[in-house]
Amino acid sequence: MSTAAQKTVLHVEQLSIEIGRKAASRCLVSDISFSLQAGKTLCLAGESGSGKSLTSLAIMGLLPNAAHVAGGAIRLENRDLTTLKQSELETIRGKKIAMIFQEPMTSLNPLMTIGAQLAETLRRHEHLDGRAARQASLAMLDAVHMTEASRRLDQYPHELSGGMRQRAMIAMAMLCKPRVLIADEPTTALDVTVQAQILQLMRELQSEFGTALLLITHDMGVVAEMADDIAIMKNGRLEELAGARQIFQSPQKDYTRKLLAAVPVLGTVPAPETRADQPVILQVEHLGVRFPLRDGGFRGPQQYVHAVEHVSFELRGEETLGLVGESGCGKSTIGRALINMLHYEGSVKLLGQELNGCNGEVLRTARREIQMIFQDPYASLNPRKTILDLVGEPLLIHQRMPLADRTERVAHLLRQVGLPADAMHKYPHQFSGGQRQRICIARALSLNPKVIVADESVAALDVSVRAQVLELFEQLQREHRISYVFVSHDMSVIERVCHRVAVMYCGRIVEIGRRDRVLNQPQHPYTRRLLDAVPVPDVDRKRDFKSLLRQTERHSPVRPKGFVAEPLTFDQVTEDHFVAL
Repeated sequence: MSTAAQKTVLHVEQLSIEIGRKAASRCLVSDISFSLQAGKTLCLAGESGSGKSLTSLAIMGLLPNAAHVAGGAIRLENRDLTTLKQSELETIRGKKIAMIFQEPMTSLNPLMTIGAQLAETLRRHEHLDGRAARQASLAMLDAVHMTEASRRLDQYPHELSGGMRQRAMIAMAMLCKPRVLIADEPTTALDVTVQAQILQLMRELQSEFGTALLLITHDMGVVAEMADDIAIMKNGRLEELAGARQIFQSPQKDYTRKLLAAVPVLGTVPAPETRADQPVILQVEHLGVRFPLRDGGFRGPQQYVHAVEHVSFELRGEETLGLVGESGCGKSTIGRALINMLHYEGSVKLLGQELNGCNGEVLRTARREIQMIFQDPYASLNPRKTILDLVGEPLLIHQRMPLADRTERVAHLLRQVGLPADAMHKYPHQFSGGQRQRICIARALSLNPKVIVADESVAALDVSVRAQVLELFEQLQREHRISYVFVSHDMSVIERVCHRVAVMYCGRIVEIGRRDRVLNQPQHPYTRRLLDAVPVPDVDRKRDFKSLLRQTERHSPVRPKGFVAEPLTFDQVTEDHFVAL
């Protein structure tokens, strides 16, 4: 037997997946074959809906009820997983083969703490008692660089940011040191510095335990960093399978060349026109958000998490302001405060109207003018409602639009975001992650608002669809004079769409100014660290993760009751470019 054959851990042979039965069946994945080798990484890449995630679910034995393996085999250590009973698969899942899912909020049990969910895995597969399971869970959370890991064990999923939830999912998958790790968009919710930490962690796991990694991603920078081999999928078929260097430097298929051509490269987008002559649409002054820590005492909470401190900025007409920074730095919290989803201190004025403290009809009127696209598309869509109901809901609530007009408007919105009009009759679970995010974008656009807060709104989209959606954002901005607050960890997206950029660190803005100045002439050490961590879609320009992971000083956001933070002092570097001292 050859050395390569000895290292093969998982082999997929002519796998076909169908939905429906007999004459009504439809093929979703057709005759794909590939192998995973110990200590190696195979990246599955392709557009949203190409069958990448469905293939991974088939390997795990987690296909939805309507779908089934119609042909082929999936061999793990010479056992065909397609022939095993569910009870047999349950002993393998989590132990020998584990998966990191794309949407952590829908994968974590909302009724159990993070610690309880990690301990459940250890009790089932490693037979550890309560104390040992907690210690092992704490060690793994530390390994994935979870801040305040001991406190996170006692928190519930909804109390964590999107990036923190993803790190909890990664910790859960790695607990039992599996032979095969399937990672479905594992860094989608993470900023570039934490992404570097997670990718380095996966490399260390591979090196120490010989883990075979199947990495599903649309980020070609991550592919260039991690892949030994790359499989390109299109419409459920394997379009091209080759080594990483060959795919990037001499792709054989037109589709592969098209996919690579759509990859944005930081530093190639010309500076946008300024919007200094436009009126201020949104004015934020000294915004602060605090969350009380649970306390069993009768005196109430004695400590608070200071998630956002003294944040101030302006947003002008037809302008896009980018908010960037690490997961948990307060970006999404600011977005929720802007649409009055939580209590905050300070002032938020929309078209001159103070939003802090307003309610009833005043708030209802304001929300016609400011909408939000959330980070997790599946958690944002009611699984019991059709897309027509979901996208048309704002039209019904705010405009009482008749059903016929609503249907016509929803069809138009779906076509605008690249979905067929007949998609309105389906349910959220019938779409891929990227398609669900496009549905959320369509819903936010339904009322033609003046301001849209986009919280990682294109993170789940592959590069070609992302380019289309970003172009749509720009087109809508020109046509309807919309302003955006664009929350993203993807610096190439920020460069593409933003006029100005605010860099957040530990709940504060540390640098703000025109996009070209902040990205090309960064002044704050954290801004420079962010830019150094951006992945490059070039197999010959891999980042030195260890040098990137030098720890930057962090301050605990937990403060005693009554604590008042001092605002930062800013130095003006150039016109419309400020950095915290």
